[in-house]
Amino acid sequence: MSPTSPATPTRPADPHGPTRRLTTAQALVAFLARQYTERDGRRQRLISATWGIFGHGNVAGIGQALVEAGGGGDGNGSGGNGSGGNGAAHRMPYLQGRNEQAMVHAAVGYARQSGRLSAHAVTTSIGPGATNLVTGAALATINRLPVLLLPGDTFATRPADPVLQQLEVAYAGDVSVNDCLRPVSRYFDRITRPEALIPAALQAMRVLADPAETGAVTLALPQDVQAEAYDWPREFFAERDWHVRRPAPDAHELETAVRAVRSARRPLIVVGGGVRHSAAEETLAAFTAATRIPVASTQAGKGALRHDHPADVGGIGHTGTATADELARTADLVIGIGTRFSDFTTASGTLFADPAVRFLHLNITGFDAHKLAALPLVADARAGLEALTAALAGRGYRVDPAYETEYTGAKEAWEARVEASFATPDRTARPTQAQVLGLLDALVTEDDILINAAGSLPGDLHKLWRTRSRDQYHVEYGYSCMGYEIPAAIGVLLADGVRTRRRPVWALVGDGTYLMNPTEIVTAVQENLPLKLLILQNHGYASIGGLSESVGAERFGTAYRRRDADGGFTGPPLPVDLAANAASLGMRVLRATTVDDLRAALSEARDAEGPTCVYVETETPDTVSGPPPAQAWWDVPVAETASRPAAVKAREEYDRQAAARRRHL
Repeated sequence: MSPTSPATPTRPADPHGPTRRLTTAQALVAFLARQYTERDGRRQRLISATWGIFGHGNVAGIGQALVEAGGGGDGNGSGGNGSGGNGAAHRMPYLQGRNEQAMVHAAVGYARQSGRLSAHAVTTSIGPGATNLVTGAALATINRLPVLLLPGDTFATRPADPVLQQLEVAYAGDVSVNDCLRPVSRYFDRITRPEALIPAALQAMRVLADPAETGAVTLALPQDVQAEAYDWPREFFAERDWHVRRPAPDAHELETAVRAVRSARRPLIVVGGGVRHSAAEETLAAFTAATRIPVASTQAGKGALRHDHPADVGGIGHTGTATADELARTADLVIGIGTRFSDFTTASGTLFADPAVRFLHLNITGFDAHKLAALPLVADARAGLEALTAALAGRGYRVDPAYETEYTGAKEAWEARVEASFATPDRTARPTQAQVLGLLDALVTEDDILINAAGSLPGDLHKLWRTRSRDQYHVEYGYSCMGYEIPAAIGVLLADGVRTRRRPVWALVGDGTYLMNPTEIVTAVQENLPLKLLILQNHGYASIGGLSESVGAERFGTAYRRRDADGGFTGPPLPVDLAANAASLGMRVLRATTVDDLRAALSEARDAEGPTCVYVETETPDTVSGPPPAQAWWDVPVAETASRPAAVKAREEYDRQAAARRRHL
């Protein structure tokens, strides 16, 4: 056609034709809004909302697509209408974050509370927005929790090179900062052409919905490709169900497991997060009712049985109870169910001390089921326990009554130590950290949810907390990431958002953790979520301070204090007012200085309908906890040569403990 020829009129696209003309970003959002999981007859959205912070790299792509998809909403995939062919069922709610790492933590909290059956997506710009995802991605993958990461990326077509925030790699033109996400993702793809999204998106959903594969999934999205239009096959946008399977155990492995259990004199069950992800708590209770085998729990598994269940003996490992750890030292068969057996659980290879101890691992992944040279029982936790219970039913197995009497008596003795730690004889004094937990323990019901991740609190909680429901105890200890608690609490509240009255959700943080990542308080205020934030001010890194002292590092660099005359940090505590900071971000703040103050503040916060903070300074800042010390070792190498007496003494103790370490082969 010549420049002067009249233009040929274009006809609008057929809305019912075989394709839809959309940008890559619009197509991805429309696709995500139509993905569902199904397990045990229950169907729900796989990706129910998208978190985002916008910049160049996603503002004109995913950002515009979320506008098209009706991106307001509550984060649980309900209600509203959107444009671009999206009705109420297919809108994509948008959630506004303040920090990219925190957005991933919120998505992880949501996924865990949703039983891994529903997840959130997280979109960022290129550059620092993308690299800020790495810590959250590692946490999600280590904990086997699904989250979809959609970082912006540099231009695929390279119209200018380099562009703002681009990492230049001299030996490779196709590397960007997003490649940092490869080792912490269960699936990674870079979408350099619109049509490449189709197989990549399907693979991403497969991994997110697979209980044996799930974790962080990354689709890196070059900013030019996000905005590029393409004729998409309509089949791509059909509703799709991803069945979350419950694989049953192999018959040979099941029979081997039955023989191992029947021959055991002192068996011990160690439950991990897989029991919760499988919703196998009732099946576990039925198994213990039939066999009377005691149940110890990892951080992720705590709550699989209520604290007052006769078979529950509490946490195991370095932060465990004396009851569970003594049983572990004499167990002849350790039955792991849905656990990774990390070094905190095994006390760095020193806990399971019986020379003839054997391991039986029920796990949905063969990788975990074979750890510690175990007899593997590769299956879903619920399906495996059901099969094991049925196979044992006709063979009359039950532990010796004397063994049952032994562990129930030891449990009673430990409960007395818990009561002593919680006791508050002076109600006008400043509380210890253990007393804070005791006051909270006296207040909550099975509705409350406690969230924690790092510092000295996880150890105290693992030893002392009395879990009342399957999802009350939410301690992230696979990555033990400071700054997880506040955004994760938001994710939990969003997962619970379909209720007329949300459950009380408590984010428990020390001052070190709070300073790492308080930004999502603003999100809680924006969404008017009834977050209960409990800040324990102990003037430093209490957990690492204790560890530092035990390994001869003399608490160096762990206190929040002014410098002294010698250049150290032994001066007065810093005049930091975290309560004022929380208030400046929009929270209502209740300050407590005594035991009685704290009891009243916690009760008031629990009843509050908006985001509320309780701030308390704990007693004896250098020794925050009042519970019994560690009941098992943890391997943190100590300097092999040193001139300072503290390190020399610590090395002697290290060598003594390390001598008991063994490899279970």
